[in-house]
Amino acid sequence: MDFFDINQNRRSIRKFADPPIEEEKVQKILEAINRAPSAGNLQSYEVFLVTKTGLRQALVKAARDQEFLAEAPLVLVFCANPDRARDRYGRRGTSLYSVQDATIACTFAMLAAKALGLDSVWVGAFSEKAVAKVLQLPEALRPVAMLPIGYAGKIPNPRPRRPLDDLIHKT
Repeated sequence: MDFFDINQNRRSIRKFADPPIEEEKVQKILEAINRAPSAGNLQSYEVFLVTKTGLRQALVKAARDQEFLAEAPLVLVFCANPDRARDRYGRRGTSLYSVQDATIACTFAMLAAKALGLDSVWVGAFSEKAVAKVLQLPEALRPVAMLPIGYAGKIPNPRPRRPLDDLIHKT
């Protein structure tokens, strides 16, 4: 699929079908994550693959009862790893660059999934402490995004977007 087709056809999917994701597709998504640009190429993030039903259900509770997290066969949890950016970038690296790195990696995963015929939805509404507890994360890691991935059970209509002249500012 062409990038612009992926961009045009991507939707936030909140209803997933039952089929599991083929392992080769998961591997391609992971490779796309690894190719994502990052500050100083430090890759100051970690990704957790959550496939166990009990853990996915616990993530539902950590994410304000968003049930689709349990429906998706795979949930990727992207965590900032500030320690990886500290030495080179100091405070800006720990407070911003590591978060940006994790979110860029999540975006690459979302687009790779769509290119492979899968769908996803970006989840940012959750308790960081609750997610950290569910996944038993080291204290240094900060969960910043979750991405449930699977085959769409229902594809919503496109949502309206802001007009470019309202969004883009020429200076």
